[in-house]
Amino acid sequence: MSFDPLYLNLTGHIAGVDEVGRGPLAGAVVTAAVILDPDNPIAGLDDSKKLTEKKRAALAVEIKNKALCYFIARAEHEEIDELNIFHATLLAMQRAVAGLTLSPDKVLVDGKFCPNIPLPCEAVIKGDSRVAAISAASILAKVFRDNEMIAMDAIYPGYGFAQHKGYPTKLHIEALQKLGITPIHRKSYKPVQKILNQTCL
Repeated sequence: MSFDPLYLNLTGHIAGVDEVGRGPLAGAVVTAAVILDPDNPIAGLDDSKKLTEKKRAALAVEIKNKALCYFIARAEHEEIDELNIFHATLLAMQRAVAGLTLSPDKVLVDGKFCPNIPLPCEAVIKGDSRVAAISAASILAKVFRDNEMIAMDAIYPGYGFAQHKGYPTKLHIEALQKLGITPIHRKSYKPVQKILNQTCL
């Protein structure tokens, strides 16, 4: 993986931030902030969506062992319903940066928008494939959220959370229609609203 040279020569503590879970109908949106150690590089970093589950899991362990610091944060489904997914995601990013044990000199965030933080911040389009620290953050967030949804599969059987991780697949929609919503579903999302409206009739 060849990262954007524009960001390779930045000095100081550079934190990469990314999120996972904007689209699912259930569960939290999860963010991670990572400050990598330039003297202890990690091979194989890439956008988490381009990696296999096995490779993501192995890289997550390596990132945790080699990074100068990292923090995984979240905004719960109730906060998503209250704030909307955009503002809840920015809140989770803010929490991730605030949780770092080292204060970054600059924060690079995947996407178009920066959270409200008292630090220099730049939004990087497709940052998870352009900036190593953002790639690392995307991997940590993805592995954490996937594992959490697998755990939710045992708590709420029949919905297929282990397979689709809460995303609106055919299996998930059919389970919603058959079983109704769970306490972790996002009530502000239209497919869930539709089931709620049918229940209320």
